Amino acid sequence: MEILSVIASLYVLPLLFLVFHVCKSAVEKRRHQTCYMLDYECYKPPAERKLDAMTAGRIMGRTRNLGVEELRFLVKAASRSGMSEETYGPKSVMEGSEGRPCLANAYAEVDEMVFSTVDGLLAKTGIPPSEIDILVTTISLLSPAPSWTARILNRYKMREDVKVYNISGMGCSGSVSGIDLVQQLMKSNRNCNAIVVSTEVMGQNWYGGKDKSMLLSNILFRAGACSMLFTNKPTLRNRTILKLKCLHRTHIGEDDEAYRCCFEKEDESGFRGFHLSKKLTTFAADALTKNLTVLLPKVLHTREMVHYEFVSRWNRFRGLVGRSKEGDSKLEVVRVNLKSGIDHFCIHPGGRAVIDTVGKRLWLDSYDVEPAKMTLFRFGNTSSAGLWYVLAYMEAKKRLKKGDVILMISLGAGFKCNNSVWEVMRDLGRPSVWEDCINDYPPTHLENTFIEKLGHLIDNLESCGS
Repeated sequence: MEILSVIASLYVLPLLFLVFHVCKSAVEKRRHQTCYMLDYECYKPPAERKLDAMTAGRIMGRTRNLGVEELRFLVKAASRSGMSEETYGPKSVMEGSEGRPCLANAYAEVDEMVFSTVDGLLAKTGIPPSEIDILVTTISLLSPAPSWTARILNRYKMREDVKVYNISGMGCSGSVSGIDLVQQLMKSNRNCNAIVVSTEVMGQNWYGGKDKSMLLSNILFRAGACSMLFTNKPTLRNRTILKLKCLHRTHIGEDDEAYRCCFEKEDESGFRGFHLSKKLTTFAADALTKNLTVLLPKVLHTREMVHYEFVSRWNRFRGLVGRSKEGDSKLEVVRVNLKSGIDHFCIHPGGRAVIDTVGKRLWLDSYDVEPAKMTLFRFGNTSSAGLWYVLAYMEAKKRLKKGDVILMISLGAGFKCNNSVWEVMRDLGRPSVWEDCINDYPPTHLENTFIEKLGHLIDNLESCGS
């Protein structure tokens, strides 16, 4: 018997050691594959770049192609935009050179925003440029050669083996696309630090024509940028602020209308700009629904998903239908309690209609959509950087506590919905770009004075013309 026991142990011990080694390797691999955010830095332009009503009036006045009808449309759209007079215009536009776009102005605009945020990010984290392993830029409307990533690499004299990726054309959802690329790279590269830079070249793409669907981009988009630093180093885990739990990207570009609802093109007179369709919010809601169908089961409590599935199937079985405004029958909507697994909603501040559509579709209350609405009001739509201004608002309001879960919702041209879910790693409460005004938010009234200050000027032009 003793001999049999010895023989058995000779087989069992190596087997146990093998199982232990496999389990340890799996745990180690998972630890190194987790994507953490060390910090982020948003850009705040100088005060003289604020685009108030009178400055907007001067810009409109020097755009010679605009008639009284177009001016009235712009003023009306601006007054209903959900944006204040505290937002910041592009550098070249504020300096009066939007009618003569050139590459030098585009470089100056991007350099100021990008280098400012990267400088601040590296100073915050104490990570030197030599320790950056991955560099990603998400700038949609201009892709020069050498690339934006090459420009940053040259400025900071990064290593020759740094992995660089220049992402363009992704629109307002570009930042999450860049993060998705980083997390995929981290699965096969251990002990990495990665920087993602998100901004947009607004001045170069300022629309000088009179197509109303393209004039809207001049109203909505504002100057802004954000640089983020990510890591999968276990030794830096205690310094991180967020952990990426999951991310899902949805593209509904197979639909021709969805594909063209946000579209860069030239108008009939040859002026290049960005067309925004009236059906944009419809496609945003469609893309969001399809995305969350995949994402939410990974986030919400099992009992909530079981309840949702049971009630949905029961309603279909019973044939419960409602009536839409068009009179078409539709299945009764089953409400999902998103707050069973999500504490905060970081919504892309793409416009008042976009925020309202997302809030309504997800049954969110005023507290949930407040960060996005306040960001739109204070900074406007800063394209792919916008999400991080929303996060900064949450942080400045001291909403983010350790263990909280954040759902980030981004929407972009294509049409795309890229969403990510994050876990807060420690209590956060830094004021950042909101430092000088956070105590004034939310204001009692989200109104601006574009109509009051500019309406009479247009009336005078109209009377002169008649």
